[in-house]
Amino acid sequence: MTTHHAFLSGKRIHLRHLIDEDAKGPYLSWFNDESVCFGNSHHVFPFTEEVALRYIQQSHINTEELVLAIIVTETKTHIGNIALQQIHPVYRSAEFSIIIGDKDYWNKGYGKEAGKLLCDHGFNRLNLHRISCGTFDNNKGMKQLALSLGMTKEGTRKEAAFTQGRYVDVIEYGMTKKDYEKFWNKT
Repeated sequence: MTTHHAFLSGKRIHLRHLIDEDAKGPYLSWFNDESVCFGNSHHVFPFTEEVALRYIQQSHINTEELVLAIIVTETKTHIGNIALQQIHPVYRSAEFSIIIGDKDYWNKGYGKEAGKLLCDHGFNRLNLHRISCGTFDNNKGMKQLALSLGMTKEGTRKEAAFTQGRYVDVIEYGMTKKDYEKFWNKT
């Protein structure tokens, strides 16, 4: 297997671009697992290898989003994906999203470490002014992650998503670069 270099590196993980081999690994099963997709908009249509490959290849040329694989450095295990999407060059804003697909790595701080790496990159390299995210009201993990990264709850979009046979509220979180720096004591 080819060595793929880290784009961003943390203490326990690194982030790298998605590669075609990812479509043959556990990544493929994440979006077909209802429990992994419990609090997000995935698991509506089957996620096939062809769909995964198309998405991976598109991610390499799309400058409106930065999609990266979360890799545990010690074991080289691909445990999830993280992204800044809808990057707007005028507003200097982006939407944050993350999925930890490997359940063995849930609730162990990997999402926060990856989120901090990507938000630092967004504010300090992409020159973003604002990063936001929205999540289903029942997605406790994402709501906690947003707050742990320095985002604040900004509002609720009433019954804005449909999942598991019912409409659910979408909770909106966001932060500016100034908010982020203050939260992480970088002033």
